Amino acid sequence: MERYEIIIVGGGIAGLTAAAFAAREGRRTLLLEQQSHLGGRASTRHENGIYFNLGAHALYNGYAHESFRELGLKLQGGVPSIGARGLWKGRLHVMPTSLASLLQTPLLTRKGKLEMAFWLSKLGKLDTSRLNGISLSDWIEANLKDPLLRHLFHSIMRTATYSALPHLHVAGPALKQLQSALKGVFYLDKGWGSLVEELRSVAAAHGAEIRTGWKTAAVRHENGRVIGVVNDQGEGIHADIVLLAVAPATACKLVNGWEHTALETWKKQSRPATAACLDVGLKRLPNPDCTFLYGVDQAVFLTDQSRSGTPRAAVMSDNGEHTISLIKYHGDDNDAKEDERELENVLDLAQPGWRSELAARQYLPRMTVTPDIPHINRVDSKPGPAVPEIGGLYVAGDWASHGELLADAAVASARRAVQHILRKAPSIIH
Repeated sequence: MERYEIIIVGGGIAGLTAAAFAAREGRRTLLLEQQSHLGGRASTRHENGIYFNLGAHALYNGYAHESFRELGLKLQGGVPSIGARGLWKGRLHVMPTSLASLLQTPLLTRKGKLEMAFWLSKLGKLDTSRLNGISLSDWIEANLKDPLLRHLFHSIMRTATYSALPHLHVAGPALKQLQSALKGVFYLDKGWGSLVEELRSVAAAHGAEIRTGWKTAAVRHENGRVIGVVNDQGEGIHADIVLLAVAPATACKLVNGWEHTALETWKKQSRPATAACLDVGLKRLPNPDCTFLYGVDQAVFLTDQSRSGTPRAAVMSDNGEHTISLIKYHGDDNDAKEDERELENVLDLAQPGWRSELAARQYLPRMTVTPDIPHINRVDSKPGPAVPEIGGLYVAGDWASHGELLADAAVASARRAVQHILRKAPSIIH
């Protein structure tokens, strides 16, 4: 039977990050991915010369970005302009995203503008660690006085967190994510598939073995300790450490007796965030002045990830087409057809006549943003990295957050798991 020190199940951002850092420390590491390709929700599809992510993706200037740089990733891409429009009552207005636009916007009264200026100066210094016992909605209601400013802030927070669940979302992690976004947003050339390929290359260069098309059926464990994994063909691989870089529901399916472990808690308490995503490739922009749009009274967002100019965003096509991404953030209810119509209507406002310029299109009616947001009903607010009831079993993923969100959570959870493994499990293979 094959033998490794660490087996990682799942080839998304968390799994690849864990493989890169574990292999860099000299551990004999094997990553197993059931699909024929790596990346998971960070995959990119190439159609008619246009690169489509699975919905709009942005890399904030936070923990993930720092870790990728530490690994030596080049991260080719660009920083988009912050000039934006706000959609309010069916009309487009200047969105206050800078001091100049704050002065111009008709969305706020003079008093509201002064209050927003105050918060723009204060947000970067806010101690978010003290806000983990309150929902984002409650924090906004308690701290922002101007009613329309509250609408604007909800709009900005939807974009920062990729969710429309402020009544559930813990304020601390959400505001920390906004702080990262205010430091800078990065769009990747040719989509997040380029990031996945860089991670794969770095992990392999450090000695990690990566297998795609290998469907893990179960984690094998005896007497309270991991002994390896087995696939759907009955083939087994031995390891004393298994890291499950998958969603909590998937992790439960792979572990016999999960009902008697922390996995049960993490599965039951999970509150996913989902979104409807419409991406279009346009040969030409009918309205070059509207390439970034926040829904103020609608839970929508639009961005042209490939726009040129200074600063430019990312290269998202082979022939100069524009790749526009729209998101409808889901709350407690959603309707796929209605969401698509709403996103098309937003695109009609932003880019009238876009259908005649259409080169490619992708609609994802219910894309999982994360299997679990940090929410106020969590029993265990810090899932992982170890599953305490089974020695050698670990978890990672954007849901295994200790206060981080999205890619930052995926990367931070992966590094926590690897650091825990390095401390607890001395090398056993020479």
